[in-house]
Amino acid sequence: MTIHSQADLLTPATDAQVAQALDVAVAQVRANLPHFTYRAQNHSSVNNIYPAVENDQWTAGFWPGEIWLAYEATGDKTFRHAGQIHVQSFLHRIVNRIETDHHDMGFLYNPSCIAAFKLAGDEDARKAALLAADQLVERFHEVGGFIQAWGRMSEPGNYRYIIDCLLNLPLLYWAARETGNPRYREIARIHAATTLKHSIRPDDSTYHTFFMDPATGAPSHGATKQGYRDDSSWARGQAWGIYGMALCYRHEGRPEYMQAFDRLLAYYLKRLPQDLVPYWDLIFTEGDEPRDSSSAAIVACGLLEMADLVDDAARAEELRTTARRMVASLIDNYAVKDPSTSNGLVLHGTYSKKSPYNTCRGEGVDECVAWGDYYYMEALTRLSRPWSSYWW
Repeated sequence: MTIHSQADLLTPATDAQVAQALDVAVAQVRANLPHFTYRAQNHSSVNNIYPAVENDQWTAGFWPGEIWLAYEATGDKTFRHAGQIHVQSFLHRIVNRIETDHHDMGFLYNPSCIAAFKLAGDEDARKAALLAADQLVERFHEVGGFIQAWGRMSEPGNYRYIIDCLLNLPLLYWAARETGNPRYREIARIHAATTLKHSIRPDDSTYHTFFMDPATGAPSHGATKQGYRDDSSWARGQAWGIYGMALCYRHEGRPEYMQAFDRLLAYYLKRLPQDLVPYWDLIFTEGDEPRDSSSAAIVACGLLEMADLVDDAARAEELRTTARRMVASLIDNYAVKDPSTSNGLVLHGTYSKKSPYNTCRGEGVDECVAWGDYYYMEALTRLSRPWSSYWW
């Protein structure tokens, strides 16, 4: 697939620009350590400043992920020490099942604990991540073949999954390799296949959430919680699909996942404004609606993931160049330049925008968001050197 879009209009980020941006990000992480070593970072900023909170949100793993990326960039043991303090918090959380009645175990434990085990050999991190994988397995429904997103498993109204869960599957693939138990991998494979079958519309946009019949497991209907409406395409959901299909291809090597990646990417690129940062829902391509910088960071990481997997050198270079263009826009137009105005890394993210048609509560609109900061820093890291991912 040849990429032709607004991406052709932007100059790709150079190695020097990437290096400088990563240095700025690391400095911001360092400055935040006094505030967020023994506390968690809120899911989104308030007036561009993250409050400190308890470790009980689905987003809590992203800040420790930034700490580990900073450790990799510098070798400074201060970051390692802070990261391992967070490991103890995450072990306590999963042992005591504190706000774990959902599927987001990969978002929580890959960047916090799998990173700590890979980089520091932390056995408590390994223990915590395996317990999190076990918790994720408990949310799997044989009838329908999916991991339930939220809520009590016994309630029929909760019988649904969301496209975000593709990024939780790497935890199961890791657990399968780490333990030798094929059940983890089997569940990941089944859920990925269900997502591929039902979550992508004929026009290559995606449903945020998809409901299944609890009696038969048959597909029921797609809907949204955080997108503009049920028949639109929530930008971050499309981004999770792009990166998620790249990771499914990494773990499974099946051509249908690469094909799905190409389809989702083509749709996403067609809906971008000139600076390559989408509006919060892809139904919007112009106007005054909020942007979502986090979606651009996620997609850049997905492009770089797939670039390492394709056999065609020209195709790989095309993917990397498009990612560099997206990152250039984030560096130039969205990254925090003045630490006195924000303790985040990337401005103009959108967590949850209320619309007349969705069911979310509006919060974190036009703010820094935890995953946006993390994936921005991951993209910079991927562009800086060969990187052993926290997601495999």
